[in-house]
Amino acid sequence: MANVVVVGTQWGDEGKGKVVDLLTEKSDLIIRFQGGNNAGHTLVVGDRKVILHLIPSGILHDDKLCIIGSGVVIDPEILLDEIDALREKGYNVTPDILAISDRAHVIMPYHKMIDHAREATQQIGTTGRGIGPAYEDKARRCGIRMIDLVNPHMLRKKLDNYFDERQEYLTKVLKVKGTDKENIYVKFKAMGERLKDFVTDTAVLIDKESREGRNLLFEGAQGGNLDMDFGTYPYVTSSNTIAGQACVGSGVGPTKIDTVVGICKAYTTRVGGGPFPTELKDETGERLRAFGGEYGATTGRPRRCGWLDLVALKHSVRLSDITYLAITKLDVLTGFETIKVATAYKSGNTIIENMPADLEMYPDLEMVYEELPGWEESISEIRSYDELPRNCRDYIAYMEKKIGVKAAIISVGPKREETIQLFDLFS
Repeated sequence: MANVVVVGTQWGDEGKGKVVDLLTEKSDLIIRFQGGNNAGHTLVVGDRKVILHLIPSGILHDDKLCIIGSGVVIDPEILLDEIDALREKGYNVTPDILAISDRAHVIMPYHKMIDHAREATQQIGTTGRGIGPAYEDKARRCGIRMIDLVNPHMLRKKLDNYFDERQEYLTKVLKVKGTDKENIYVKFKAMGERLKDFVTDTAVLIDKESREGRNLLFEGAQGGNLDMDFGTYPYVTSSNTIAGQACVGSGVGPTKIDTVVGICKAYTTRVGGGPFPTELKDETGERLRAFGGEYGATTGRPRRCGWLDLVALKHSVRLSDITYLAITKLDVLTGFETIKVATAYKSGNTIIENMPADLEMYPDLEMVYEELPGWEESISEIRSYDELPRNCRDYIAYMEKKIGVKAAIISVGPKREETIQLFDLFS
């Protein structure tokens, strides 16, 4: 038995979906433990592209059990659309292979309305999916959980208790049009009926499967530098994205975790506002975006692109105690004569090797870059590490040495088979 956590190490969009899909082969349970449908995990199987927002990437395998943990906030309409879309593609999505925590909180229509209204003035760069306001209600102890959604009596009771306050906040504070409580109740009651058979105490289920020797794979969303506590606050997501959250958001103890895999692109991207020290606002940045297809799977927004930032990467590696790296989109760097890597920041005469909490420092930071020779050869067809171009292997070795963590997986293209695996993480 081996239990593996997969987390992003940058600002999200590192390719976690593909890596989780790959590791699912030797997993029995795949558990999504935080975030909401602000995440978009893209998988390419053969000629078919599948984008998942809430359901774990392991759903593409019929013999696996996928779990949406209590740390996730769920938009039931999006979840049902996802289930229906997967069924249309021929995937068998039933309560036998998908379980939803009865303790997970529900994103309500007023959460999305609040999110949109605030973003118009705050401009944090949220997706407007209502994730932040849903987590707020969870912390204020006035949230609606999945166990309430599937119980019409409790759904009515909680709506009666909390709706008026939310309506007043929308209309009087945010100055936007409110919504209708009865319409919400009717719509959400119907969705609760459809989801009822999927909802269960997933922490008990995970414990049972673990005691029987099953391999657990924990799937994170977003990236370490979007963590609520340790990211570039306030330009962060509304949940904890580091590996420790796998325990909290799933209902398992920390001794259950054997390995933490940190996913990182061979360069760096970010969506939305906030500090991005290595951002390239030039032809090189445009080239990375074009070659890497850097557009958000959830929103379609163009991602900001830049060179690999080792300061930001080390920050995430330390916080999640990363065991192995999974390096993605290495193929995007093909054709660059020279590749730059930021090894530190500079403020005046001071060298900074750790990410500052003070956001006012970032606009004036200078990058300390090291340059490495690039490679011209296409690598998408390569399946052996030794067959990679010399400069490509040197780049990987450079990353490993600087971070102090070995690479276990190298992605050389978007498809499932375009991958080089160096270690068996479940052995």
